[in-house]
Amino acid sequence: MFSRLQRFYTSIKVAADMGMLALAFVLAYATRFSGIVPVTEGIPPWSDSFFSLLMVLVIFPVTFHQSRLYGTNRSRTNTGEVFEVFKSTITAALILVAVTYFVRERYSRLTLVIFIVYAFALVTCSRLVFRYVLSEIRRRGHNLKSILVIGAGDLGQRVIETVEHHRELGFRVTGVLTLRHEKVGQYVGGVRVIGHVDQVNEVLDAEPVDQVILALPLEGHARVKGLMDKLALRTVDVRVVPDLYQYITLYGGLEEFGGLPIIRLQGDPMEGWSRVAKRAFDISFSLLAILVTSPLMLATALAVRITSRGPMLYRQERMGMDGRTFPILKFRTMRIDAEHSGAMMARKDDPRRTVIGTFLRKYSLDELPQFFNVLRGDMSLVGPRPSARSSSRSSSGRFRATTCGTR
Repeated sequence: MFSRLQRFYTSIKVAADMGMLALAFVLAYATRFSGIVPVTEGIPPWSDSFFSLLMVLVIFPVTFHQSRLYGTNRSRTNTGEVFEVFKSTITAALILVAVTYFVRERYSRLTLVIFIVYAFALVTCSRLVFRYVLSEIRRRGHNLKSILVIGAGDLGQRVIETVEHHRELGFRVTGVLTLRHEKVGQYVGGVRVIGHVDQVNEVLDAEPVDQVILALPLEGHARVKGLMDKLALRTVDVRVVPDLYQYITLYGGLEEFGGLPIIRLQGDPMEGWSRVAKRAFDISFSLLAILVTSPLMLATALAVRITSRGPMLYRQERMGMDGRTFPILKFRTMRIDAEHSGAMMARKDDPRRTVIGTFLRKYSLDELPQFFNVLRGDMSLVGPRPSARSSSRSSSGRFRATTCGTR
């Protein structure tokens, strides 16, 4: 029953994606040839674009499928969903360009760029709406997956509390198994301990379970192999919550070393393709932001220059990735002699501010030039704010490791 329902939801996602892609294609064609952008070689007939549309409706869904966008990852956040759609859209667009080159299909490069923007926006909106509707359905007790927790200690209780706190994910804990016989019949996190771990097969035979979560303490991990042997012939999904979560830092995770899985407790926050994808996002978004806000930045720069003596921009040394310093850019909001007697923290109604300085700071307009810092790679759109060099020197080692570890 549940697999049929899952296939139904997957079919809806595929149909919605194809509908949004087709709409994006039509909108891109209409935008390109609506007269907003000059057309030098005449408007091509719509029939000439049919083959391109057909390729879009094949390449994009297949790429989405390969990126597991049609999977059942309930724990993926909205931000994670948007990021996956962005990566998959760019990948599919590159494949589309390659295919059109080999089949000698003519296309407008500007139309392709417009289509990518529309496709990303429409598919993202469609999926976020679908996720919201599905989360509301699950909050009301429908489309739930049942979980059997193995482990009645603190870690097992933490799992139960997490499931209860995130009802929108659509899970419910139906029972708990324990390593200690005396705990059978008691309650952990409001859920009854229904048996001993040795009874796992009997419990699975008696109750429908979609997922088994092993939440055993470190001293109980010797039992994991035996439990996996018992569950080997079953189709139930098995997950393990290691009793190391209190040691895992912000940049911890699971990695592979020569085929050997290793839990990383602390490490580089960005590696490999994650770093490339994040940098690509920073470049594309900062370029778009500079393009959109350029009239406002020009007007602000002129206002700063007209209303006060001195340069339009203020440069301050900040500390970025790996302790590397760089000059962060801002529109100047203070008089040029503001730090004549030494650096001082800005305060409300600071007399050192220029005529328009208060207004610029109130609406954060003074920070618009920082998009150029993002474009250069000095800093990132996502992550801790780069600290001033003077404050970084006085910070503790742990604070600096956290702050300077993210660009």
